[in-house]
Amino acid sequence: MLVDRPIPAARSTASVVGCSVGEGQHAVNRSMGTGDPLRWTVLVPLKALPAAKSRLAATVPPEWHPELVAAIRADTLRAVAAAASVARVLVVADTAGVAQGALVQSSPGLNGALRDGAAYATAHWPAEGVAALVGDLPALLTAELDAALTAAAAHPRGFVPDSTGTGTTLLTAAPGTALVPRFGVGSAARHAREAVVLHAGASLRHDVDSAADLAGAAVLGVGPATRAVLDRAGLPGKLPG
Repeated sequence: MLVDRPIPAARSTASVVGCSVGEGQHAVNRSMGTGDPLRWTVLVPLKALPAAKSRLAATVPPEWHPELVAAIRADTLRAVAAAASVARVLVVADTAGVAQGALVQSSPGLNGALRDGAAYATAHWPAEGVAALVGDLPALLTAELDAALTAAAAHPRGFVPDSTGTGTTLLTAAPGTALVPRFGVGSAARHAREAVVLHAGASLRHDVDSAADLAGAAVLGVGPATRAVLDRAGLPGKLPG
């Protein structure tokens, strides 16, 4: 399900192990030396198409929806893979076949998927923090994720609100603290009862649920996979401003 591969000391980014998810990868592993800062296992939940990103599907040309979803995931996972504070990325899928080698959830719903992933991560890598990250951050900057995870290391639980202030894009739990996911509409208020707000840059807060969100991400600067699909589809000029 997840294969550890030590990386050479000269490398500054995590090695990618396993099969691809679109143009991205489902498993990333980084060796951890004694005395290093806290590293994180990052859980990324993915749903199978066509259910994935259904709100986006209603606002973009249907023939481009599958490619856009794959590209958005690829850019998100690529940015996470490059983060110095990330030990590994574990994709948690709702069904088999979404990503080869992913952990297939046994509990229902998004929060159930994250609880399953957190239990797996805690059992296998108890000395590392566990973070849940949404998989629709095509403008994500690695430096902004690293900054948020570094800040999270000082707190038992932390979270990053989305750009509206009502949702959540990142939820963290330090070693020895259970990850308690309460994603869904209004999740920021629920997470705030048990976790501190982590200040984060715009790229980490800008998830994509609609064409308007995608247009905003394009202004921030999306990753290469999403940019390529937008250009091929001729979408940049057609998205709402």
